[in-house]
Amino acid sequence: MRLNKYLARALGVSRREADELIVGGKVKVGERVAKLGEQAPDIDNNTKVWYNEKIVPPLEQKGLVYLALNKPVGYVSSRRAQGDAPTLYELLPEKYRSLKTVGRLDKNSSGLIILTNDGDFAFQMTHPKFRKVKLYEVSLDQPLQPLHQQMLADFGVELTDGKSQLGLTSLDDSRRNWQVALSEGRNRQIRRSFGSLGITVTKLHRTQFGSYQLGDLPSGKYRTLSV
Repeated sequence: MRLNKYLARALGVSRREADELIVGGKVKVGERVAKLGEQAPDIDNNTKVWYNEKIVPPLEQKGLVYLALNKPVGYVSSRRAQGDAPTLYELLPEKYRSLKTVGRLDKNSSGLIILTNDGDFAFQMTHPKFRKVKLYEVSLDQPLQPLHQQMLADFGVELTDGKSQLGLTSLDDSRRNWQVALSEGRNRQIRRSFGSLGITVTKLHRTQFGSYQLGDLPSGKYRTLSV
C-alpha cells in the first residue's frame, strides 16, 4: 500500500492532503523523512510511521468506520454549534464524534449524511471527477413552470460560481414536489439554482448519495454502512 493511501485511511484525510503532508516534511518512516510515492511499511515490519512527532496507528488497530445518519432539520453539519443550532455530532455517541462528514447539508436541510474516518473513501465520494450522484426530495413555494423546468434541467442557470444544471423528476401533479439529481457539491447549489428563478425551496431532504440510500432510517438515527 502506498504511504499516502495509508495516511489517508489512518488520519481521515484525502490522498491529496496526505501527499501535502509528505511533501511538507511532516511525515517520517522510522527515523527518516518520508518521500512522496513510497510504500508504507508492511504490517509485519516494526518500522513506525510518524506524523507531527506522533505514531500513526497501524490500520489493523485503527478500524475504519462508516455511518449513515438521517440529519434532522435544525442541526448543522459542523463540529461546533452555531448560535442556538446544535451540531449533528450531538446525535452520535462519544466514540463516533471524531468522524468526519462526507459533504454537508445546511441547517434547514435534512436526510442522508455519511460520516467516516476513511479519508480515501471521503475523497472518492466528494471529488467532482468521480461524479457521485446525490438524490433529494425538494418542495417549492410555488409550482415550477415548464419553462423554468427546462431552464434548470436542459440549459442550466448561471450562478456566481458557474452554471448549475439539475436533474428533475416530478413527484406529483402539483409541480411543487420534485426529485432532484445532482452530481456536484457546491454550497447550497439547489437552493440557489431555484432562487435564481425567484423560487424558494421550502424542503430539501437527501435520500441517496452515490450507491448509499437513506431507506427507512428514522430522523436523528444512524446505522453502520458496509463499504
